[in-house]
Amino acid sequence: MTKKSQKCIFYRAESYNPEDSVGYLMRQILNMVSHEIERQLAHTELTNAQWIPLFKLFSGQASTVAELARQCHLDGGAMTRTLDRLEAKGLCKRVRSETDRRVVNIEITAAGTRAASDIPEILSGVQNAHLSGFSSEEFQTLRDYLRRILNNAQTIADHSHDTTPSSAATHAAI
Repeated sequence: MTKKSQKCIFYRAESYNPEDSVGYLMRQILNMVSHEIERQLAHTELTNAQWIPLFKLFSGQASTVAELARQCHLDGGAMTRTLDRLEAKGLCKRVRSETDRRVVNIEITAAGTRAASDIPEILSGVQNAHLSGFSSEEFQTLRDYLRRILNNAQTIADHSHDTTPSSAATHAAI
């Protein structure tokens, strides 16, 4: 068995320390990065829950309520509440499709475009500040490792969906 194909056990129940877990460290980093982004976006009065969908609209990653909910990993109700807040701020508007009344398109307004145009610069600055001291090679390696963890997570999620009798039944049991 080669070193690469061996299944390593990194954690053991009897010695598990949450503060040393990769998941805990990633969550801490994510929380700190999110807090800094929100702090730097304070002039726009956008919260973390609001700038993400606005940026996805701005960058063309979604154009309907359903697409945006999927992109933001939110259920329909949470997406509706977020869009209510963004619309109240005049940053976007919902427009029912003329060809399919079930589809609700989202259009970013001029004010939304102005607010979202600051986001790439702020994201770049915050990310670069948190990567201070990394070489280009270290950055690439870190990103490759994180992608590998993400791919593992996606495989686990796909497998759990395949073995789950019904997601509706699962949600009802929770």
